[in-house]
Amino acid sequence: MRAEPVTVDALARDLADRAATLAPGHPARLAVDGAPTAGTADLAEAIVAVLRDAGRFVLHVPADGFLRAASLRLERGRTNPDAYYEDWLDLRGLTREVLGPAGPGGTGRVLPSLWDPRTDRATRAGYVQLPEHGVVVVSGVFLLGAGLDFDLAVHLMQSDAALARRADPALAWTLPAFERYRSEVMPEYQADVVVRADDPRHPARVVEVA
Repeated sequence: MRAEPVTVDALARDLADRAATLAPGHPARLAVDGAPTAGTADLAEAIVAVLRDAGRFVLHVPADGFLRAASLRLERGRTNPDAYYEDWLDLRGLTREVLGPAGPGGTGRVLPSLWDPRTDRATRAGYVQLPEHGVVVVSGVFLLGAGLDFDLAVHLMQSDAALARRADPALAWTLPAFERYRSEVMPEYQADVVVRADDPRHPARVVEVA
């Protein structure tokens, strides 16, 4: 595997250009997949900023606005890594409210968030109408290999050591879930663009996967 250093700004511009040049006949659906420690949300926001500066209509949808209700995602306990991997993200809700409407034959009418895990209630967010040439950027964990439809997928890859070093100690229990994701899904082979993000401030774009 060969990787070339790139600045965060340059990476965001490149990914924004890729998303803007897609012509799927519906709003482009971009996934920014990776652990929070990889700077996933920050990169998504940087891409959004570039697209907006270029006059493109873009919406950022953090996947943690589509978690399942606490009674479902915490059924096996609050610190169960298998539940975190398998049960937390509402895949059907994300498809129904975002990826389906933004996809082929969809209405373009998407919901930016569905559920607030802090209050364990619906967010009551309003729907947003995406134009055909708009872009929706979905950021979060475990987005690849789960049957979610994206037109462009970016994976921010971290080594076990970097992930453990940067993880909040209170969330160390989630680390086995990321190990499962890497071994079962191999997201670096699912993504269109792979970025090494052991240090999110100094990413490196993977240009060859052996």
